[in-house]
Amino acid sequence: MFEPAQLRSFLAVAETLSFTKAAERLGLAQPTVSQHVRKLESAAKRVLIARDTRDVRLTDNGDAMAGFARSILAAHDSAARYFSGSAMRGRL
Repeated sequence: MFEPAQLRSFLAVAETLSFTKAAERLGLAQPTVSQHVRKLESAAKRVLIARDTRDVRLTDNGDAMAGFARSILAAHDSAARYFSGSAMRGRL
C-alpha cells in the first residue's frame, strides 16, 4: 500500500521541513520528492504536509503517518537484511 521510497521521501521532508533539503539528503531531485509525497498523500487519502510559499509543516495526519512510516521502514529494512544474507545449509 505505501511504497518505501515514498515513505523515505516523506520522512525526509518531515525531518527537515523542506522539500529541497529532503531532496539533497536523499540524493534525489526536488520534483521527485514532491511527487513521492503527493503519491503518498493520494494513497493515504489525507493531506500529510501543509505547504505554502514560505512554510512546510506536518498536519495531524502527517504526524501520525511519520510514526507509521518509521515502523513500516524499520520492518522493511529488517526483512531486507534478513533475506539478503545467505540461507543456512547443512544438518544439525
